[in-house]
Amino acid sequence: MRSRQYGPDLTPPWKKQQPAPEVPAEADLVVEEVTTGFCGAVIRCEKTAQGPVVTLEDRFGKHRVFPMEPRGFLLEGRVVTLVRPAAAPASRGPARTASGSIAVPGARARVARAGRIYVEGRHDAELVERVWGDDLRIEGVVVEYLEGVDDLPAIVRSFAPGPDARLGVLVDHLVPGSKESRIAAQVTGEHVLVVGHPYVDVWEAVKPSSVGIREWPRVPRGTDWKTGVCEALGWPANTGAAWQRILSSVRSYKDLEPELLGRVEQLIDFVTVP
Repeated sequence: MRSRQYGPDLTPPWKKQQPAPEVPAEADLVVEEVTTGFCGAVIRCEKTAQGPVVTLEDRFGKHRVFPMEPRGFLLEGRVVTLVRPAAAPASRGPARTASGSIAVPGARARVARAGRIYVEGRHDAELVERVWGDDLRIEGVVVEYLEGVDDLPAIVRSFAPGPDARLGVLVDHLVPGSKESRIAAQVTGEHVLVVGHPYVDVWEAVKPSSVGIREWPRVPRGTDWKTGVCEALGWPANTGAAWQRILSSVRSYKDLEPELLGRVEQLIDFVTVP
């Protein structure tokens, strides 16, 4: 008499767990880890000896790393399996710099010109470097840090601008009737160009969507603007860390408002004119 042959899995079909859809863990995708309930946006995926892991950032800026296990996450309330995103296909067009200019592979930095660009504020200078750094090195333009607009008249006198040594200056909150506009009028001339953006702080020149917020908060008059922004957004009261978070969200000129883009391009053209 033959014995019956049974398969290794005796689980009834209705009790079997259905496979979850696979979702590429693209940057900024918001998911929830099923066991801990931690909800956050994807920051990066990495391959480790134990398998692929994903780093999530919650709305308070806290980071946590989770293994990318099957059925390990919730996306819009449904169970999914996160997988590493496919490598982006190679672009057929010319490579471009963060400012949108055509990149010059292997190009060496040009010897610095006599002309200079001064930028008011350390954060402003870091933002200019992040987006226009490659262009400035190829053009041989050095960017100097201007601690405050009150120092500008003395800097212009010391620099002694001329036809072969033009001076461009970027200042914050350059609006009619402001102190900044009065100082700019004192030093502007044939070989000196002072331009500015209308924002209280250069943080606002980064598009809110790039930072992951709906809009920049309105801070009451008399409150330190950066501190007020952190409080309104629920960020830790650390403006330095907040700025690094904002700066890291800027990948190219597309993340900046036109009011800043146009002014920086204007300065670069001014100091590099033959």
